[in-house]
Amino acid sequence: MNKLDDNKIIEDEELENAKKEAGVLKKTFILTTIILIILICVFCFLLFLSFSESITIQEAAKPIIYIYPDEEEMDLTISLGYPEKITCIYPMQNADNMWNITAKKDGTIIDKSTGKKYYSLYWEGLNTKTYEDNLEEGFVIENKDIANFLDEKLEFLGLNYKEREEFIIYWLPKLQENKYVYIRFQTMEEIEENMPLYISKTPDTLIRVMMEWKGLDEYKEVKEQKLEKAERKGFTVVEWGGTEIK
Repeated sequence: MNKLDDNKIIEDEELENAKKEAGVLKKTFILTTIILIILICVFCFLLFLSFSESITIQEAAKPIIYIYPDEEEMDLTISLGYPEKITCIYPMQNADNMWNITAKKDGTIIDKSTGKKYYSLYWEGLNTKTYEDNLEEGFVIENKDIANFLDEKLEFLGLNYKEREEFIIYWLPKLQENKYVYIRFQTMEEIEENMPLYISKTPDTLIRVMMEWKGLDEYKEVKEQKLEKAERKGFTVVEWGGTEIK
C-alpha cells in the first residue's frame, strides 16, 4: 500500500470520527433541550399550583336585599354595579339591568313590570376579591358555638331578628360541617369594590353584610376583627350574603 493510500485511510477515519462526534453532540444537545423544556414545564406547573392554592376567585352566595321605606310606599329603581359578574338573579331585572319596584313600609316589594310581590331581591355572582392562606384577622369559632356567634355579631351589624334567622338558617348547616370555622366580615369598601349597589333614592341606613368563611380541622389563632355597630333609622336597605374561601 503506498503513502497516498495510507493518507486516504487516515482521512476517512478522521472524517468518520468527526461525524460520530457531531452525532453525539447533536444527541446531547437535543437531550439537554428536552430536559430543559421538561424542567421549565414542571416549574410553571408548580408555580401555577402554588398560585391557585393561595389565590382564588370565589362566588358571592345568596346575597339578598331587604327594603324598608320610611313612607307607606316608595317607587325605586335598584341595580348592581357589575351585571357581567351576575350568575343568578331573582326576580329578573329589566333590559337596563334594573329592578323597577314599589317598596312598602312593611318590607313588601312589588315588581312594577309584573305586579308580583316579594320580600327580598336575590342575586349571586362572582366575588373577585383574592384570598391568601394566611388568614390573620377575623374569628375562629368551634362548631357548637357558631349559631350563637352569628346571632350576636349579626345583631351588632344591624340585622333584625327575621334577617338574622334567615341568614343563620341558610349558612348554619354549611358552617357546622366543620370542626372549626374561620369567619370574617368584609368591610363596606370591600363589598362596594366587588359589587356596587345603586338605589335611586339614597337610604338613611345602608347595611351590607358579606361573610367570608373557611372550614378548619383545628383551632387557629387569629387577630379578632373589630366591627362597626350599625344603627337603623329612616329609610333602610339591608343586604346579606357570604363567600366560602376554598
